[in-house]
Amino acid sequence: MDFPSGPWTGFYNYGRSTRKHRMDLVLTFADHTVSGDGSDDIGQFLVAGHFDEASSECYWTKTYIGGHDVYYRGFREGKGIWGLWELPSESGGFQIWPLGYEQGEQNQKSAEEPAPVEAVGAKVCGLAVELNIPA
Repeated sequence: MDFPSGPWTGFYNYGRSTRKHRMDLVLTFADHTVSGDGSDDIGQFLVAGHFDEASSECYWTKTYIGGHDVYYRGFREGKGIWGLWELPSESGGFQIWPLGYEQGEQNQKSAEEPAPVEAVGAKVCGLAVELNIPA
């Protein structure tokens, strides 16, 4: 099955921000439905939605317990699911993959840009040397 049931992990981000917010989920994929629960830095949530193995698409609503709903639309690629989440006034990206697999994002373009590099000069044995050290 393209969508394995069990524990998943991943992240979401806000708009164009590259800051990753971790989320952990336990998902069940059966009879074209997806259900489960999980938690992230906002709180605990429930998941209910649908998936289509033929098109590799999935849609679900993430409902924070005692809180708001977030709509997710994702696409299966490689070992993970990536896509967009939406609220009435905000949106962002997400990526999740089955726990125990290599991090799903390694096979895709990262949602995070590389850290800026700071050039630092140093003298070694009387020679000027420039070191590139991540900021």
